[in-house]
Amino acid sequence: MERTCDEEEEVLVKKTGATSVIWNWFGFRQSDTEQKNIICKLCRATVISKTGNTSNLFHHLKTKHILEYQESQKLRTAQRPNQSSGNKKGDLTRQQTNIFQAFSKGTPYAKPSQRWIDITNAITVYLCKDMVPFLTVEKSDFKNMVKTLDPRYEVPDRKRFSRTEMPKLFDQVREQVKKELRSIKHYATTTDLWLSRTMEPYISLTVHFINGEWKLCSRCLQTSYFPEDHTALESWGLKEEFQVCITTDNGANIVKAVELSGWTRLQCFGHRLHLAIERSMKDACVERAIGKCKKIVSAFSYTWKRKREMANAQAELNLPPHRLITETPTRWGSRQQMIQRVLEQEKAISQVLKADRKTRHLVPTWQDIDVLESVNKTLNPLIEFTDALSGEEYTQAVSESPPSHTSTAGEAQKEPKRSKRSLGSFFKKASSQPGPAALTDREVIEIELKSYLQVLDVDGEADPLDWWRLHQANFPRVASLARKYLCIPATSAPSERAFSTSGNIVTCQRSALKPETVDKLVFLANNL
Repeated sequence: MERTCDEEEEVLVKKTGATSVIWNWFGFRQSDTEQKNIICKLCRATVISKTGNTSNLFHHLKTKHILEYQESQKLRTAQRPNQSSGNKKGDLTRQQTNIFQAFSKGTPYAKPSQRWIDITNAITVYLCKDMVPFLTVEKSDFKNMVKTLDPRYEVPDRKRFSRTEMPKLFDQVREQVKKELRSIKHYATTTDLWLSRTMEPYISLTVHFINGEWKLCSRCLQTSYFPEDHTALESWGLKEEFQVCITTDNGANIVKAVELSGWTRLQCFGHRLHLAIERSMKDACVERAIGKCKKIVSAFSYTWKRKREMANAQAELNLPPHRLITETPTRWGSRQQMIQRVLEQEKAISQVLKADRKTRHLVPTWQDIDVLESVNKTLNPLIEFTDALSGEEYTQAVSESPPSHTSTAGEAQKEPKRSKRSLGSFFKKASSQPGPAALTDREVIEIELKSYLQVLDVDGEADPLDWWRLHQANFPRVASLARKYLCIPATSAPSERAFSTSGNIVTCQRSALKPETVDKLVFLANNL
């Protein structure tokens, strides 16, 4: 019985900030975070005491536990002289709080107050930027965290954030993006289609432009439910005649839509590279080696015992403790990563597979290893190149060397890197048509072009936008072409990133989100 009482006493906690001796016999359960139900530690009875008054508590001891009541009176009498002596001189400010401090600890913030608005806005940005469900604000752990940070702030319910705060933030950010778009003249776009977890089709639109400070900017404008009609460019105040180019994949529906709109289209270099690599892999030896590579990865993916044996073999052979990588069919880079990891762990893989009669046939032969090494050696240089093409903060669709990336005269330039040379030649084709139309004084233009082409070549790693920021005054006409064409993205990766953001928002737990809510959340997650 004593052990039971001890366990029950451990559950009760003292009133926060209390100084009265009565709380030696009363407390609250740990689950009662608001400390509303007062419980007697002796008889486990619940005692009603409003507004923190202890009279009922002393009365309970007097009627139910007379010995404890007498002891409380002795402690109460002994406590009074100590309190009176402690209230002298400097101890007065230490023992007592002023009126402002007393009210500030318990009075919640008024909703129109600036402090309440600031905290609410910060939570709204957190929910939208980090793609967190609105239900989070109603969870007890989140409320306890906010209460610990600021006890006076009361967290609104999720409807307040989803119906009021999120739309208000969306309007603010939308107005900021509109203000940016009003100051640009030329822009490029990317678009693509995708299916949500509920198999609902969406279409995304991203815009790319160079601002007045020669900084490449990228904005996700819209993620719309596809069966509905769209006028995205018009709703953002963008004129179609100022659209330089739109980058898309090879989807027949997208290609047809761009053709009917009469827009200049650039095929996504990443998709074209993926198709080229897929076709180059259609060889019997290559397909056999990659097929065995996939079976090896599968053999280690679905059994924890084999994973454990793999870890032991890695430690024995001093190999990195890396796991095998599974190929994603729509990402050719994952195939190269799978092959590279299998080659790295080839000794450990062979050791584990040979120990089991059922998997000995999966041990790669020297012919398989030779083919995989050749494929890896061929694909490895393209990984960094593809990553560079998929960026949004630097130019992609043109060569990075300023003296050659906007040349319209076609003179021979200093030999750039092979991968960048092909992109530069593609850009020349795109800029050769509008160049002559902009000429007003041919002699002046020729002098400017001649001076531009005679500039010393720039390091291939240098940012061309930084170069143009410094030299636009020297070459104003060529600079206008650079500002127009350097914003073109080489791939549709920005739209793909919008899909990834949408997938993190439309999860299994949030599959019932309305299309307009999805549009706003994707917009905020990408533009905040």
